[in-house]
Amino acid sequence: MISSILSSLETAWLIFLVVMFFNVMIFVHELGHFLAGKWRGAYIDRFQIWFGKPIWQKKIGGVQWGIGWIPAGGFVSLPQLADMQSIEGEADIPRDLKPLKPLDKVIIAAAGPFASLLLAYFFAMIVWVVGKPVSEMNTTTIGYIPANSPAAQAGLLPGDTIRAIDGQPVHKWMGNMEGVRELVAMSEHEKISFTIDRPQADGSVLQLTIESGYQLPERKWWQRGAMRQVGIMPAAPALIGDIFPGSPAEQAGLVKGQRIVKLNGTTIYSPVPVSEAAEKGTLELTLQNPDGSETTTTLTPAIPTNWQGQAGARPIMGFSWGGMENDIKTEHPGVQEQINQSFRWMGETLAKVAAPGSSVGMEHLSGPVGIGNYLYQMLENTDGWKLIFWFAVVLNVNLAVLNILPLPIVDGGHVVLGTLEIIFRRPVGGKLLEWIQTGFLFLLLTFFIFVTFKDVGDMVGGSEDAEVKLPTPVFSK
Repeated sequence: MISSILSSLETAWLIFLVVMFFNVMIFVHELGHFLAGKWRGAYIDRFQIWFGKPIWQKKIGGVQWGIGWIPAGGFVSLPQLADMQSIEGEADIPRDLKPLKPLDKVIIAAAGPFASLLLAYFFAMIVWVVGKPVSEMNTTTIGYIPANSPAAQAGLLPGDTIRAIDGQPVHKWMGNMEGVRELVAMSEHEKISFTIDRPQADGSVLQLTIESGYQLPERKWWQRGAMRQVGIMPAAPALIGDIFPGSPAEQAGLVKGQRIVKLNGTTIYSPVPVSEAAEKGTLELTLQNPDGSETTTTLTPAIPTNWQGQAGARPIMGFSWGGMENDIKTEHPGVQEQINQSFRWMGETLAKVAAPGSSVGMEHLSGPVGIGNYLYQMLENTDGWKLIFWFAVVLNVNLAVLNILPLPIVDGGHVVLGTLEIIFRRPVGGKLLEWIQTGFLFLLLTFFIFVTFKDVGDMVGGSEDAEVKLPTPVFSK
């Protein structure tokens, strides 16, 4: 009972931190508009975090500060900048309010994205000092390929080392949108080209280019569509961990720290084929000892005594795999390096969404719910707070770029209108502009609802078969 209460309190605390994180970004962005408005002598009616009717408000210095009931975004009400009452609510406008100069409108509108960019630099400096945890998976060697997968049908083999995908060099399995997994997922071609090195029996290496098809795993209709896969897994040592007493592994003389290098005489590059073969019968294992010597033994997997008659019971060898923990190192990327990388990621993502041959679509973009869930998962991990700072750099760069785009309603649209007013020496407005803004608002809200629906769908999941939890195996002596 107490543990359940503590777990609930921890969950509530993490959710609170995520909400506050979003509010800090919103506040700083809107503060940019607020300070620029004060500087340029604009009339400011309200400063509100979240939309909708205020659940809290207080007037300070002639400005009504408040928090709305709809937890999305925020605004600074600047009637001289644009008529936004359909979104922000009715403003208390003085009768003698004079129009702003066009240059002032441009400065005030651009100040929000500029503030977000400054916040990105601030978080980037923190990351530069405290570092960013990075999971080590620098291998590009294939460890396992399921039978009948696109990769198997194309002729890729375990032990092949991938040097390039679609002509782009690759040096890691995943990470920074530059790994094997990301390049496969975001490919734009019907056939994915792999440039590989294949080891030969005489010790030489054969360079090959193999084109593979791909598959899109089936997902539920309420989830995002799956990304492209070819059916390859990275190489990993088949290292023996803890051995259960009385198990077939103990009877066969296996020792913790040994490494399985061959299965039934065939070299392996992953623990997966060993685990699969264990369910089919007797295994011949070639083991490499810590001193480099090798030995061969025969092992017949068995069903643990306490698993008999239980759903999901299967023959096992009787040991856990060792070395399965991800090696984590801490990097200290430079401040500008982080900013440039964030710009590049955003550009590449938008390009993939727009590319006609890509499997990446609008549904793969995330809204506040998806981002919040991602942040929550970060906070659950050790050193997750460091990842939060790094993610804050990416988010604020995205916030700055999206808001400066020349689209109706967003800041970039106001910059365009102010610039046109400077050029033509008269305000741009009228019914047409009002219709355009209303239409864009409808599209924006529709997109927001769509991605939120997908965010929730991914969180709910789509598996109808609950994973069977079996107890720690016990073997009778």
